[in-house]
Amino acid sequence: MHRHGYKGRKLHRDGGQRTALLRGLAISLIEHGSIETTLPKAKELVPFFEVLVTKAKKGDLHNRRQVISALSNIGASNTLVDELAPQLTGRTSGHIRITRTRLRVGDNAQLASVSFVDTLTRGETTAVTKEGAK
Repeated sequence: MHRHGYKGRKLHRDGGQRTALLRGLAISLIEHGSIETTLPKAKELVPFFEVLVTKAKKGDLHNRRQVISALSNIGASNTLVDELAPQLTGRTSGHIRITRTRLRVGDNAQLASVSFVDTLTRGETTAVTKEGAK
């Protein structure tokens, strides 16, 4: 037993490694829309990502910079703020869901799928070629 006030999981990593892990999981979730990871990692990702979505939904410069600072990835941050956050305005929290999927073969770890609750559409970016450069 331990005293009150212990929040979160260490995931067998020190602080910097935990931060890097959560950043990587969040970036993958933004880029792919759904990821599969172990259940404890998924449970740690939820509050980290919910804070980012709340800041991204505000969309002002200060909150955009906080999202960039938290993710350390400008491309994923801009995708979250510009494309995904406007589609998530229908709810105040609970934007992602955890679904238990299977047990991993190697170590029998419980795996979970993390995905958005709402189906999100991704804006297709078309490459515009410069013409008339002669």
